[in-house]
Amino acid sequence: MKAWIYERQLTDNAVPPEPVDDNQEAWSSYVKEGRAADNKLFNDWISEVPGSKAPTDVVAAAVQSMYNRGYDVSRAEIYLEEGLDAARRRDGAALQVLTAKVFAELNRAGKRDGNTYDSYREYLDFSQIKAAMNFAGPYEYDVYSDDFAEKIRAGWWGQLIGGCLGTQIEGYTTEKIREKFGEVTGYLRKPETYNDDITYELAYLDVFARKGYAVTSEDVAFAWLELISDGYSAERTALENLRKGIMPPESGRLHNYFSDWIGAQMRTPVHGMLAPGNPALAARLAADDSVVSHSNNGVLGGVFNALLTSLAFTETDVRELLKKAIDMLPQDSEYYEVVNSTLKMCESGSGWESVWAACEEKYKEYNWIHAYPNAAAEVVALWYGRMDFDETCRIIAMEGQDVDCTAAPVLNTLGIMVGLDKIREGWITPIGDVVLTTMRRLQELKIDELCRMTAESVRSGVRASGKKGIFEIW
Repeated sequence: MKAWIYERQLTDNAVPPEPVDDNQEAWSSYVKEGRAADNKLFNDWISEVPGSKAPTDVVAAAVQSMYNRGYDVSRAEIYLEEGLDAARRRDGAALQVLTAKVFAELNRAGKRDGNTYDSYREYLDFSQIKAAMNFAGPYEYDVYSDDFAEKIRAGWWGQLIGGCLGTQIEGYTTEKIREKFGEVTGYLRKPETYNDDITYELAYLDVFARKGYAVTSEDVAFAWLELISDGYSAERTALENLRKGIMPPESGRLHNYFSDWIGAQMRTPVHGMLAPGNPALAARLAADDSVVSHSNNGVLGGVFNALLTSLAFTETDVRELLKKAIDMLPQDSEYYEVVNSTLKMCESGSGWESVWAACEEKYKEYNWIHAYPNAAAEVVALWYGRMDFDETCRIIAMEGQDVDCTAAPVLNTLGIMVGLDKIREGWITPIGDVVLTTMRRLQELKIDELCRMTAESVRSGVRASGKKGIFEIW
């Protein structure tokens, strides 16, 4: 179709309507849209996480995140107090201007002298990551076996349990969780599967079922547009970029102040399940997904959790698994420094609480949704959980931060390693047998069907590749 011809025909064929005296109804849509834009900004400045009611401020968090990336954000910070006051007063006119001023200052901010962020290498795509990684394996593993299907089932159940548990307490510190609830050893209320985290994995599975191991970042981007109506922080920015035709990896970088946050790290256990025992393949799948909405350390966070899940199929000791996964990461990256230094503290520490207290202090300048404090929480929970599912649940819950985004991948990994028979019914029965989502499709999915779809997608992908097994696929 020629655009100019289409537009010419629209004009040539348009017939004026009968005049009416009252046309206010037609103009009211503009008013509604303006009010909707104001309401969105009110929520950006002052809102609560749906599951836990933890307070959030996306605008202040964007400034914080840019500071973490080494930028001088002092000029943007000038407007924060005034912006919060306007949001509290529901002054949309003032808030529109103040929000624009904040982001204008972020967009022209320069780097701070002596910032540590720039002392590490920046990784922009998988080709750079691949060249810097020291992959173990791949390890021969039979994806046609009953063992594979059972591990997939245990992994998904672990992830769902972690999501349900974490959604109830995300966004709080260890101190506040303990003051309110004591030791968290189970669900605090009836668990719910509504969770934005899993929607991205379901979107990936949907396109992977059709594309197999040839799936690309653009395939993932189009799946998001088809299935996911809105997101939060990095994912929302990515969706806005994608709607403008800005494709990955630029969609994860352009005006994306949250590119080092946890969004990729939360959604990449699925890539490890699709590449059991093949960490290099898992890393490639995860990175190609992660760059849709993240960059650099945010992408490495996605790679890390995919490595853990992939290795869980062939490793039998969780501490050795941690060491192996961390050792594969690019060692000149800041993300490696985070997880490796946490591992060293665990190796010499006397218990999870003292190590975690040190991590909370070390990462106090980072938002609770940033990848770093949450990556540290994962390492501590897996190390001190000692392959005990209940104890690992307790530790990851008590650490706080973005608990659903840490508990889900940690318990996916552990579920694969220990098996479903090591997960007590008290975690499983309350969830039921259905995953409910906010997606345009896949709004209701049987858990058995999710497990079957995952296993069959792997087997179909292996057959389509012409290889004998998953360990032969790069």
